[in-house]
Formats: sequence, C-alpha cells, structure tokens
Amino acid sequence: MEGGNNRKSERFLQTPKGKNSMKEKEGREEKRKQECICALKRFCRGVQEQCCVTVLEDNMCTTGINMAKGQGACESLFTNTCETKTTKMCCDCCLLGKATQEQGLPCDHNLSVGYQCGLVSRACCVDGAPDNQTTAKTEWKCAHNCVGNDTCSCFKGYKLKPDGKSCEDINECLLGASNCRGGERCINTEGSFRCQREVSCGTGYELTDNNNCKDIDECESGIHNCGPEFECQNTQGSFRCLPKVKCGAGFIQDALGNCIDINECVSQTSPCHRGQICINTVGSYICQRNSVNCGRGYHLNEEGTRCVDIDECKGPERVCAGHGCINLIGSYRCECETGYIFNSISRVCEDINECRHYPGRLCAHKCENTLGSYQCSCTTGFKLAADGRNCDDLNECESNPCSQECANVYGSYQCYCRRGYQLSDIDGMTCEDIDECALPTGGHICSYRCHNTPGSFHCSCPVSGYTLAPNGRSCQDIDECVTGTHTCTVNQSCFNVQGGFRCLSFECPNNYRRVGETVVRLERSDTIRCIKSCQPNDVACVLDPMHSVSHSFISLPTFREFTKPEEIVFLRTTVPAYGSYHLGSYDVKFDILEGNVENAFDIIKRVENGMYVGVVRQVKSLIGPLTTVLKLSTRNLTTQGDSGQNIINVHVFVSEFWF
Repeated sequence: MEGGNNRKSERFLQTPKGKNSMKEKEGREEKRKQECICALKRFCRGVQEQCCVTVLEDNMCTTGINMAKGQGACESLFTNTCETKTTKMCCDCCLLGKATQEQGLPCDHNLSVGYQCGLVSRACCVDGAPDNQTTAKTEWKCAHNCVGNDTCSCFKGYKLKPDGKSCEDINECLLGASNCRGGERCINTEGSFRCQREVSCGTGYELTDNNNCKDIDECESGIHNCGPEFECQNTQGSFRCLPKVKCGAGFIQDALGNCIDINECVSQTSPCHRGQICINTVGSYICQRNSVNCGRGYHLNEEGTRCVDIDECKGPERVCAGHGCINLIGSYRCECETGYIFNSISRVCEDINECRHYPGRLCAHKCENTLGSYQCSCTTGFKLAADGRNCDDLNECESNPCSQECANVYGSYQCYCRRGYQLSDIDGMTCEDIDECALPTGGHICSYRCHNTPGSFHCSCPVSGYTLAPNGRSCQDIDECVTGTHTCTVNQSCFNVQGGFRCLSFECPNNYRRVGETVVRLERSDTIRCIKSCQPNDVACVLDPMHSVSHSFISLPTFREFTKPEEIVFLRTTVPAYGSYHLGSYDVKFDILEGNVENAFDIIKRVENGMYVGVVRQVKSLIGPLTTVLKLSTRNLTTQGDSGQNIINVHVFVSEFWF
C-alpha cells in the first residue's frame, strides 16, 4: 500500500499546478453525487424513525396525563423502562401543573422543566383552573366527553391530544392493536379499523360482511344443474345430484338414475354353499345343487347315471341346414355342397366368397357373390356376353338417346348436333338452337338486322332503298335511277343516293351559261358547270373575279367506326406548284365558305403531278339522314393579287345507315 501511495503522489507531482485532468473532475462529481444520495437515504430513515417514536411517545404521554388527572399520583409507574419513562414524565409534569393551579400561581410560569414538560404542566394547570381565574378566561370545552373536574376523554378508537381537549384517531394498524387474522390485511378507518382478506374464498364460497367465507347453497339459490329426475343436496363448497327414485335391494343406480341389476354371482365371493351353483336372477340370485354335467355333444341317460352321445343329425334342429350330416361321437360333421365350406368352430356350412378368393379371374368387369356361387355383371355401356363372364360393348344408339345424331363408342356413346345447333350442357343429349344473332359476333353477321331461326338465321334490309345481296348478309343499294323506279320529271336529273334517290335541277345564275346538256341520270363523277358569259358593255360582269359556278354530288354512309379522315372530293387545278413570277402564276387558295355542318369537313392543299390539288376530307362522323351543300372556293393568287375565283357546290347526302 505504501508503494501505491508513493506512486500516486508521484503522479500528482507530475501534474501542473492548477490544471486537473477531466477524468479527475468527473470522479469528484460522481463521488459528490453518491454522498448526496447517501445523505438523502439517511435523512429519510431518520424521518421515518422519528415519526414512529413521536406516535409512541404521544400515546405514552397521554397515558401519564390521564393517570395524573384520574389518580393524582404516579407511584404505580415504578419500573424505569423505556416505555414508562415518558409516561411517568408526563404524569409528574401534569401533577406539577395541578399543584401550580392549587397554589394560585399563574399557569404561565417559567420553570426550567423542558419544553414538553412545560406544555403538559401548562395544560393541566389551565384544565384545573376555576371559571373566575384570570389566567383561564377561555371557556373549557372537550372535543368528545367531559368526565368532571374539567377533564376530557375520547371515544373508543381515539386518543387525547396534549392540549387535554382535542382527540385524534388511533391508528390500530400501525400500533399492531388490530385483531386481523392470518391472510387478512388491516386497513385503518376513522375511530376504528377493518380487516380485508388478501385471497378470495374460492369456488363454492362467498365473502360475508364480517369478512368470513360462507358456503354457497346452490340448491337453495337454484344455480345447480341437477335434472328433473334428481334432487339437489348441498355440500361444503359444492353440491350433489341424488336420484329421486331409489333402487331396491339387488340393484345399483348409475349416474343417470337407472337401476341396474347386480350380478351377485360375480360381485360376491362364493354366495352359495359347496356343492351348489349360483344362478343370477333379476334383483337377486338362486343356489341349485350341482348335478352331473355332461360335455358338449352328450346328455344324461334316462337313469341319469351316465353321459351318452347325442345324434345331432337326427335331432329336431337342422344343424347342417340342408347339407349332408354325419354324426360323430360327441359331435357331428356337415358334408357341404359346392360353393360352401365347413367351419369346424361354428360347425355350419359357410358360403365361399369366390369373388374375394379369386379376384379378377372370374369376371371381366364386376363380380357379385351369391349363396353357393357368384354372378358376373358389367359396367355402364356394356352387356354380359353369352359365356356369363365377359362383357360386350352395348350399342346405345339403337335406343335413340340423342335428339339428333348419335355415335357409338366403346363402352359409351356420343351425341352430335347438326349445324346451327349445340349440345345441351345439362344432359349432353339434347340439341339446342344456336342464336347466331345473340353471339358476340352477331352484330357483324348481318349488315342491317339478324333474325334467328331454328338451326339457322336470316338477314333483312331496310324496307325501301336496299335489297339483300347474294351472300344473304349484306345490303345493296337499289339504284332507282337505273331501274326506272324514281319519280323525277323530264326537266330533272336523277341522282342515286344510298337508300334512295334525289331529283335535281340546276339553273345557271345571270351572266353565266351552262356547259353541256341536262342528263337524265347523274353519276357521282358528273359535274354541272356554269361559266361566266358577260353581255357586251357589261363592265361589272367583266370585273367580277368569279369565273365559274359548278355543282357536284356525293353520297356518304353514316360511319359506324370513324377512325381517320376520309377524303371525299378532289379539286384539281392546272396551276403548277412551282410556277415562276414572270408567268403570273404563284399560288392557289382553297376555302369552305358554307355548309360545313358541325365542322365535319376540312380542306387541305397538296401537290400531285406537279399541280396544286384541293382535297376535301370528312374529319368527323355525321349521323344521317342529313343533307348539306358544301360551298367551296378556289382562288388563283398571283403577284398582282387575285386573278380569278371558282365556286364549287358539293351536294352531300348522308345516309342513315352505315352500309
């Protein structure tokens, strides 16, 4: 240890003065914390001990004061123990106070008797002073009871405070003054205490008001589960179910209340005397004298002196049941017929199960055992062959099980349906009509309407304007202009549209003349053109930039699925796409002036074969029937401005159908 202290001193010497390492600081702080914790623990222990000592001293002091007031002497406290020391001190101090009051001295004396003794002495002095004494001007009142001579007492469970008047509760649990039993916990109350069980009473018991466990009478409270045939009998912590019906002698009662006979011959040891045998009876037993007992296959002779063989073959009982019988000494044997075998234990002829003895060798399909033999049978779809063992295929189609076509297969059959029918999912034999019109592709079978028929279908077209195509599905437009079924007059031209026709007649505007004659029938490619023809000296007509007015015709369906623009009209020009300025040719402009219903059309310009072409496109689907006139404008632009304009009226007829 000395060497260690020297090394420690050396380390301290090596440390510069005024500079302590961080580790040393942390060590001192930790030590300071531990000292603080230890001090707090000592303080708490001291407070707890002082609290207990104070309560005990108050109780002992109250005892001494009551003794001084009641007996007027403290001689009985002769033992100088720790308990009686405080009691005697308070008793003597109280007598000092009473003597001060009797001598007429003031109660507020300054005797050097200590603080606690001074308080007790002053209280006893004031307690014994008369009502007219100047030092006891305050009226004396007791908190609980006044026992005379200005002496107070407290109710049971309370103790008198040092002032001699007030009372405070006695903590019987702290002082150990309770009478709680083992397993009970003491709980202090005002003026008393109560004991509470720490463990429950358990099944079949209940806790009473006085903290005792009392048996629950399940029979009286009706919480038992005894049936109507039983009586409930209460036991400690439980109950029993006793049968109402009592069994007589020779019987025992089971759990369900039934009376069961007792076999006294088994349950008792030798109930009969020697030479007797016990025979059990219902509810009792009888004892019979033991006689000569012949073995199996023998019986007593008429004299009853010896055993003779029994001829079982000649007895009233048919022991072999139709089979041959051979008597033996003390027994017999049966000669069994074919298909039977003799059982030496039961001594009867038993049937031989050929199907079990020879599995798979007797019958081709199924083997069924019979008495003395067996029988073969076939599975569904087969019939038994002539040899009674093999199976031949059964032609089920001969009985016409199918509603239409039947094909026999090995062991079964298959039904087929003609075209336009399908086999029923329910029975697999009936053919049901296929509704082609209701199939997912039924909407595309016919152009217009589909009509289902048994085993087939047929298509129809609108009542007028169409006829059914040779394929029986598509609808073809009737060209009334060709068939002559139109109603156009001589001055009108017939133009066929999808599903009908139009009677058209056109007159050229003033200062215009028609090129060509009126035709009876207009084709889609036909164009009626009026060119400008000015009168002499008509300057306004000459200056009018519009050179011609044309009419063309087109019939369109109602597009069912409109996926991309459809090009319907081409406006071809003779203007080169790359003309020179000095030739006066520069550009062409195409416009839709009127009739663009729902903006379903547009016009674009493109170059074909080196020339400008205006292409009119349908960009949106139109639902027919609908008629409109697209007024198109073609303007030639030069370096000097517009050189001329042509108007093209395209008469568009939209059918209400898509075909």
